[in-house]
Amino acid sequence: MKSCLGAYTCTGVFFMNLKNRKGAGRMTARKKSAFKKLLICICAAAFVLAGIEVASFFYFMSQEPAKETAVLPGEEGIVIRSGNAESDQMALTCNVDWGEDVLPDMLKTFREKDISVTFFVTGQWAEKHPDLVRQMYLEGHSVQSHGYSHKLCSQVDKETICQEMEKTEKAIQKILGYKPTVFAPPSGDYNEAALELCKEKGYVLSLWSSDTIDWKPGSTADVIRSRILGKPLSGAIVLMHPKEETAKALPGLIDEIRKRGIEIVPLNDFICSELKKEV
Repeated sequence: MKSCLGAYTCTGVFFMNLKNRKGAGRMTARKKSAFKKLLICICAAAFVLAGIEVASFFYFMSQEPAKETAVLPGEEGIVIRSGNAESDQMALTCNVDWGEDVLPDMLKTFREKDISVTFFVTGQWAEKHPDLVRQMYLEGHSVQSHGYSHKLCSQVDKETICQEMEKTEKAIQKILGYKPTVFAPPSGDYNEAALELCKEKGYVLSLWSSDTIDWKPGSTADVIRSRILGKPLSGAIVLMHPKEETAKALPGLIDEIRKRGIEIVPLNDFICSELKKEV
């Protein structure tokens, strides 16, 4: 509210100065009119600022922490958010629409630690980097669909979602010889149309239960590790991206997860156990 107080103070000082201007001579009618207009403007500005400050205060007071994505009708057997919370297993996933300069380091760590992850790639990225897509697959990782051009499902129609999925199918099939069967919607944004398409095409729609938020400014390797280790690991599906700090965080993160008795398994293991599907 400092800006409001400042405006009121300035207004008060202005009035006092006018009142105390002794010996300054008699003001003409024209000057009085100009002063009146100026005073009205100052008062109006003060009240506007007060309104903005009060509105902002109540707005921020009313905000709640972000909630999990609402469950939509028809999700059963289609959507996976996590594995069994009573298990001693978790899965790592990585959404890829950029980061080709970081992926070799991430792949090296996965190779050295002997773990398999699921890479959700966009079709447009896969077409530009077929060698990296092949390397992912040949090193034992699952390569699945992240749509073609990172369009949000809720902002396009069903036909566009279908085109995004089919173009990515063709891109991955051309490089690896198989059609993806798991779809990770960009930003975790999906709707009933996306669910219907997954059902029609035999896809699983994959979300996550633990997010590195590694794209956010200030996400250092230590911060990323703390975000994941500070949440339940059992049955977790962890989301990450090919960011430099994520690559730095991975070796220590994997070691600590194992120290806690948690095994990192392919996402497919969760899909088989939770949705009773083979992908």
